[in-house]
Amino acid sequence: MPLTIYDTMAREKRIFEPADPNRLTLYVCGPTVYSYAHIGNARAAVVFDLLFRLLRHRYGVANVVYARNITDIDDKIIKASQETDEPIGAITENFARVYREDMSALGVLPPSVEPKATAHISAMIEMIDALIEKGAAYAADGHVLFAIDAFGEYGRLSGVDRDEMLAGARVEVAPYKKNPADFVLWKPSIESEPGWESPWGRGRPGWHLECSVMIESELGPTIDIHGGGQDLRFPHHENEIAQSACAHDGAPLARYWMHNGFLRMGSDKMSKSLGNIVLAHDLLDEWHGEVIRWALLSAHYRQPLEWNEELLRQSKKQLDRFYRALNEIEFSADQCAPPASLVAALEDDLNTPEAIAGLHELRDIASQMEGAARVNALSKLRDAGRLLGFFNVEPADWFKGADKGGPNAAEIDALLIERAEARIARDFNRADEIREQLAAHGIVIEDGPNGATWRRE
Repeated sequence: MPLTIYDTMAREKRIFEPADPNRLTLYVCGPTVYSYAHIGNARAAVVFDLLFRLLRHRYGVANVVYARNITDIDDKIIKASQETDEPIGAITENFARVYREDMSALGVLPPSVEPKATAHISAMIEMIDALIEKGAAYAADGHVLFAIDAFGEYGRLSGVDRDEMLAGARVEVAPYKKNPADFVLWKPSIESEPGWESPWGRGRPGWHLECSVMIESELGPTIDIHGGGQDLRFPHHENEIAQSACAHDGAPLARYWMHNGFLRMGSDKMSKSLGNIVLAHDLLDEWHGEVIRWALLSAHYRQPLEWNEELLRQSKKQLDRFYRALNEIEFSADQCAPPASLVAALEDDLNTPEAIAGLHELRDIASQMEGAARVNALSKLRDAGRLLGFFNVEPADWFKGADKGGPNAAEIDALLIERAEARIARDFNRADEIREQLAAHGIVIEDGPNGATWRRE
């Protein structure tokens, strides 16, 4: 069946047809590396990781080029450096590393390419030059600005009108602008700020320009799919579209646009301005990455997702049930073809609720089988889950979990040996004390014919 995705620009689901099936291009706006990523940022990373996995499954691993950038020059980074007296390079390298580690813990595959903004400054200056020459940009008071009147389709992606543009908090009104909605391509840098020499003086690029140039440099002037969070539609993606189209004589920046929905905390969307941010880095101290990934994929990616502790608890319970079933088969890192029904669910605009329901159905079918048929059914379940980024842990390790302040695995094993010896010596009081001691840390002992095993609740 065809792959269909909801195209934000068209405002409808469209059959996806790459310009070149042998080189499918995908770009997603990555992190600005001055602090930890919040769980809303992680939702975008996980959603588009799933799309990346699906595209590789459908078109072949070698035929999909996924670029996710690193913004390593930005006013927020400069501010963080000023507040901490830490060099900008140290801040950006540290938080880029943390971001990669945290996303990897959530099952996010590395992108094909990871361009950094500071590695593309000369190309950014070239694009600004081209925009000025075409009459789509102008220099003023040390700045270079894009003239939105030069692009007649400005606002088409987001549907935002001019009055709303000016009312938006992210649009800076300044006296040097011909139109208050014109946006910065280049801004001056004072001596204490990072900057590069340019025809308009020492300065640095605007955020919107960075992505347009990195897309062109790494993937080409027109790509297949551009993705990101819903909050980026305006002004970021709107501005990318305008400057890229004007620089390339009207060629579209992307043939399809995809945006994931917001996370909500109660009645409010998660945002730094409201101070209700939950960091992915902190969550990973409490929950396995697959639990967080399951929670993020539990709702359709375009819908808002209510984020709370109960969602994580329920996600953990569901994964526990799957891992108990998978404990019956030999763990293997190999992956075979997942069932067509599950692939079909994902090919319907990444319908993860239907795909997850399909995993439950596969587990229920396996539970009704015996012998080789049961093993085969459980293997299909495992491979289906791996297409979504799950079931990559040895079941025994899954239930032992990570050490969260209680006894570690070696200490628990030693207590189980002591408990076994106490039972042999008929010291049942000591055996019970050990069970209660471990239970207080959420560790469950399960006695079986081959001895005792343990798992974390």
